[in-house]
Amino acid sequence: MNSYALKMLFADRIRFLGLVLGIGFAALIITQQMAIFLGLLSFAHGAVDDAPTAKVWVMDPAQESIDISGVRAMNDTALDRVRGVQGVAWAVEHLRTPLECNLGGGLRRACLLIGIDDQSWTGLPPVVEGRVEDLRQDGAVFLDVTGAAKFARAGRDLKIGDSFEINDHRAVVAGFVKSKKAIFFGSYVYTTAARAKSWAPSVRRSLSYILVEPKPGADIPELCARIEKNTGLKAETREDFAVECSNFFIFNTGIAINFGTAVVLGFIVGTAIAGMLFLQFTQDNLKYFGALKAMGASRLTLVKMVMIQAATVGSLGYGLGIGAASIFGLIGVKASRGDLGFLMPPWLLLASASAIFLIVTIAAALSLRSVLKLEAAVVFRN
Repeated sequence: MNSYALKMLFADRIRFLGLVLGIGFAALIITQQMAIFLGLLSFAHGAVDDAPTAKVWVMDPAQESIDISGVRAMNDTALDRVRGVQGVAWAVEHLRTPLECNLGGGLRRACLLIGIDDQSWTGLPPVVEGRVEDLRQDGAVFLDVTGAAKFARAGRDLKIGDSFEINDHRAVVAGFVKSKKAIFFGSYVYTTAARAKSWAPSVRRSLSYILVEPKPGADIPELCARIEKNTGLKAETREDFAVECSNFFIFNTGIAINFGTAVVLGFIVGTAIAGMLFLQFTQDNLKYFGALKAMGASRLTLVKMVMIQAATVGSLGYGLGIGAASIFGLIGVKASRGDLGFLMPPWLLLASASAIFLIVTIAAALSLRSVLKLEAAVVFRN
């Protein structure tokens, strides 16, 4: 009976192809839109991921997200207060100031000046070119490779030794790093914390964040609570702060709603196409189901046949859609040079498969009604 069900399915090639393409389109839209959204979501906490050695982030109590919500700076005295908390092995300052880069020839681009500790280099992403020690040289900066590529596309291809201006200060490229993709800033520019303070506009509060390493064996959540109690500042584990950045991005922008709408529409369109075509396919083959029923086929057998047909088109459509989404991601990320957010974790494939399973189940359920109500005598009347 299983082979007969497949023969019935493959015999109607036009409708079979329409079913596979319809379900494949739904799988493509659902997977692609969710992958792009997850990619953008990873950008929201990319700056936190750039400092994996910092177990605890300390910030102003009103701070909700890194870079996205702006920086609510703290007094410089906060660093000493955090260092004095029991359980803190070391703590370093971390500065983040949005400025403008003057690349010469009237070319200006937004950048984020990041000041890091010049002893531990905490917060500096992996170096891909140059030596970390060169960052101590006069006016030295490190550029992230993605931002440097944007400068090159704009007309200024910076190499090691080249210079440009940041807030009327001469910056010399000493190397390049591979930082996580930013959402709102064209480029990250790294330098020492002292130099970042001297280049940034003079303000009463200049300390953006404090990065903390707990003492060996210390309970990190307990240390965070102790820092908050003793200093009045907000202390988050690296993992919790990354989640908070993602949540801020989800609940304070319209991006989640836009992508969610696209996913829902993909599901609705896939269900409509699959349901309509599968119902038409079943109606055209009712005479065969009637013949099988007249020959003694049970209701359970007919249900299995319809479900096998639905599972076949669902599996093929799902594979086609996932493959198309993967190809889109590979080409899109390469063509955009990393600007396109695209992340396809295993659980997303499972979620997409579940959505396709629901689509084909609904389509099969619509078709089963006519099959189960079919009288065996209809084949003889026809």
